[in-house]
Amino acid sequence: MKLWSKGFEPDKMIEEFTVGNDRELDLRLARYDVQGSMAHIRMLESIGLLSADELKILLKALGEIAEIIERGEFTIEPGVEDVHSQVEFMLTERLGDVGKKIHSGRSRNDQVLVDLKLFMRDELCDVADATERLFSCLQNLSERYKDVLMPGYTHLQVAMPSSFGLWFGAYAEALVDDMQFLLAAYNVANQNPLGSAAGYGSSFPLDREMTTRLLGFETLHYNVVAAQMSRGKTERAAAMAIGAIASTLGRLAMDVCLWMCQNFGFITFPDELTTGSSIMPHKKNPDVFEIMRGKCNRLQSVQNEIALLTANLPLGYNRDLQLLKDIIFPATREIISCLDMADFMLRHIKVKTDITNDSRYDYLFTVEEVNRLVLEGMPFREAYKKVGLEVRDGSYSPDRNICHSHVGSINNLCNRKIAEKFHRLYDKFKITSFPHTSK
Repeated sequence: MKLWSKGFEPDKMIEEFTVGNDRELDLRLARYDVQGSMAHIRMLESIGLLSADELKILLKALGEIAEIIERGEFTIEPGVEDVHSQVEFMLTERLGDVGKKIHSGRSRNDQVLVDLKLFMRDELCDVADATERLFSCLQNLSERYKDVLMPGYTHLQVAMPSSFGLWFGAYAEALVDDMQFLLAAYNVANQNPLGSAAGYGSSFPLDREMTTRLLGFETLHYNVVAAQMSRGKTERAAAMAIGAIASTLGRLAMDVCLWMCQNFGFITFPDELTTGSSIMPHKKNPDVFEIMRGKCNRLQSVQNEIALLTANLPLGYNRDLQLLKDIIFPATREIISCLDMADFMLRHIKVKTDITNDSRYDYLFTVEEVNRLVLEGMPFREAYKKVGLEVRDGSYSPDRNICHSHVGSINNLCNRKIAEKFHRLYDKFKITSFPHTSK
């Protein structure tokens, strides 16, 4: 069954090519299709296109379909084009002609759009939740190891003292910036396109403010053409946010791979969380973080793939946009998987606590010595030259006592302030008017 059917069937080869993976991907949209339909028919009843009795039986039937979906028993039957067709087919099968009234004032274009907006809104909330879990883990580790020094590097050369508190805390605060991207994507998704029909509105007196309230959207796309133009923009914004998180996570994974190797030896993990070699019995490979690094690199390409797919499309709906689901649907699950795996692994990390006692890290403390001389009254350039000469002639002796009190430094991590920044953003993902269309 096809919503656009006019009494003939397209060539089977054409159908397979144009439908692609849509039927499988659409299963993830099923609950949202029902949710959008419930809001739509409540609105139709309010403007006189459905009777109160018709609304009652339609809501009951849609509620039953929703229960089937939640039980994981919903399928798109052979010969049925997509989730929208399947839901309407099930209604018509149960209710006869009443089921056919559900599509009044709607096009499949805005039906797909509202499903995707609701879906992306929930997916972005799930990404935010996974990001929050990793953020909390990193902050806890930062506090636990705030007094454990480690080398800091520039150009991968030993530079200045750092600490595990700074290292873990740095990635936590980097996630705050990523949450800005995620919230921006959420705000783009949190706009109601329902009622834009095929992209040019409807002659029915549709109450779009009503469906906006029922579906818990923050606002609506007022201009019906702009509503259709938002297809691809929501996905692109989400991909940008996913890419930002992936960039942070990929760098963390790279650090872990470095710090685990014997040349550094700063951290280890339990044997059961690493892999071995088929020939070298001593190996403990960071396969999890190498796979994570690769996945995060790949996720950063999603934004570009969407940009290329949607570049220079003419106004109105174009079938190219269907392919967006193939790109963005796996990406949201992939970033959540990576975030949760990072959280799991870091909860088992083992930190070496005496790294900087090794003589190879003596030069970490040269800047500390320069600063000490400046505090005693010596001009900075003279102090710099003095310590440099001591390094060159071998007379330099490090003082490993570190006392940095300024904001954000080793002894003043400001983790509470960073947590406040994060949660100001995270709390905005909570849907204040949760969809209640089944009532």
